[in-house]
Amino acid sequence: MDPRLSSRIADATSRAYARAVTTLPPDVEAALNRALAEETDPVARGELENILENISLARKGHIPLCQDTGVPVVYVTLPPTVPFEDELFDAIAAGVRRATIEVPLRPNVVDPVTRHNTGDNVGVGMPAVHVRPGARLSVTVLPKGAGAENMSRIEMLLPSEVEKIPDVVVRCVLEAGARPCPPLVLGVGIGGTFDLAAALAKEALLEPIDTMDSYENAIRDAVNRLGIGPMGLGGVTTALAVKVRRAACHTASLPVAVNVQCWANRHATEFVEVDG
Repeated sequence: MDPRLSSRIADATSRAYARAVTTLPPDVEAALNRALAEETDPVARGELENILENISLARKGHIPLCQDTGVPVVYVTLPPTVPFEDELFDAIAAGVRRATIEVPLRPNVVDPVTRHNTGDNVGVGMPAVHVRPGARLSVTVLPKGAGAENMSRIEMLLPSEVEKIPDVVVRCVLEAGARPCPPLVLGVGIGGTFDLAAALAKEALLEPIDTMDSYENAIRDAVNRLGIGPMGLGGVTTALAVKVRRAACHTASLPVAVNVQCWANRHATEFVEVDG
C-alpha cells in the first residue's frame, strides 16, 4: 500500500474515533429529545435532561461523552483499487494509537488472561476490523464500552421458536437492569451462524434509529413495558430503538443475538481519498 494512503487511513481513523466519542449522531440525540418530551415521571425527566446537557457540554468542549471511551470496533469499505493488505490494519491501529493520545481516550485494551494493559488501545485482535467491498474507501469507528457490551447475549433457538425472538430481547434487557445505562439502543442479529448473528447485532447499531419497521417497533414497545427507564430509575423509555439485521440460516438452526448499547450510541464515519 502506498505510504501516503496509509497515512490518510490513519488520519481518518483518528478523526472518526475522536468524533465518535465526543459527538452523538443527530438521530440518537433526536431520539433522546423525543423521550424527554414523552416522559411524565419527574425522576426520569431529570435523568434525560442530565444526559442531554452532558451531550451539549461534550460537543462544546470536544471532550468524551463518557469516561468509558470503549474498545475500537472499525468497519472499512474497500474499493477495488485499494489492495487488501496488512498495511490496512497497521494504518487503522496507528490511527487508534493517535486518538488515544490526542483525544485523549482511556486505555481500555488488555490481554484477556494476564489483564496486561497495552496503554494504547491496540492489542492482539484489537482494533476489531471488519472489511467489505464498497464504492468509496471509508472508515467507521464504533467505540464499544463494557457496561453495555457485558449485557449482550446470544441464544440458539429451535427453528420452531421464531415467535420467541422478542422474548429473548426483553429477557436480555430485564436481566441487564440499570447496568448498561439506559435508555438503550438494541442491535438484534437473527439468523446466520453463532458468530454471524453476533456480528449482525453489532452492525445493526450503525443503522439510523429514526426509522423502525413494525417488527422493530413491536420489540421496542415490549422492552419499554418493563418500566426500567432512564438509568434504571423508572420511566417510559427503556429502549430508544431496536434495530434488526437478518441473514439466512440452516434449516435446523435459529441464532438470535442482542448487542446492547447504552444511550451513547456512538459512531462516526470518515471517507478517504484514494488518489493523489
